[in-house]
Amino acid sequence: MASASFVKLNAASSSWMGQKSSLGKRSPGSSTRRVSFSTRASSYTDELVQTAFDYLFELAYNYIAWDISIRKRSGIIHNLFLKSIASPGRGILAIDESNATCGKRLASISLDNTETNRQAYRQLLLTTPGLGEYISGAIFFEETLYQSTTDGKKFVDCLRDENIVPGIKVDKGLVPTTRSAEYYKQGARFAKWRTVVSIPCGPSDLAIKEAAWGLARYAAISQDNGLVPIVEPEILLDGDHPIERTLEVAEKGQNTRRRLPQIP
Repeated sequence: MASASFVKLNAASSSWMGQKSSLGKRSPGSSTRRVSFSTRASSYTDELVQTAFDYLFELAYNYIAWDISIRKRSGIIHNLFLKSIASPGRGILAIDESNATCGKRLASISLDNTETNRQAYRQLLLTTPGLGEYISGAIFFEETLYQSTTDGKKFVDCLRDENIVPGIKVDKGLVPTTRSAEYYKQGARFAKWRTVVSIPCGPSDLAIKEAAWGLARYAAISQDNGLVPIVEPEILLDGDHPIERTLEVAEKGQNTRRRLPQIP
């Protein structure tokens, strides 16, 4: 007797997932219903065939359930993004300077590079009356995401009151990508990762592929944690090459990213 047991996902997804397989992923809170069935095999060979069929059946539905879940979640995030940060007539404010870069701005007006002064500078920007009329999103440096005004109001809440979406720069290395869940909890709803591509003496095919792979992995991690990923491959202008060479490298990088296999 060959048998198989499956778990049916909620009716909205109309998908099936195998009971024991770890390849599929159920969205949190989805209801499940166990469905069992049996088939009688007339011989040992038939038993093997039926077992193989059951396994392939389970594997196929596992993949379908996972694919629908990912597409549905990505679609929801994408639609919210279009209705807010990509709204017509507004743009993204990049105030994601590192502490060192912010210190250069403060030094130009003879101020010390302290957290208090950095907080005051960012508060001046984020509390500008009517900011939401022209700004739809703001990219924060990690320190800024956790800061508040002198009155105790979180910078994230200052943005929300103006219908501005808070974002976070995460291109400080590989480790910050593991903090995406914490960034989301703190109020960030999108993330930006910048990868630099230098043209003089390059870039090699390997360099372009590694840059594309790193950006793809970052985007997958961001989406898994509810953050809309902004992918920024920055083609540096340094060098004596013409603009046509810059365009060539940029297009090559874009084509490489499109050809990457699906990120698991």
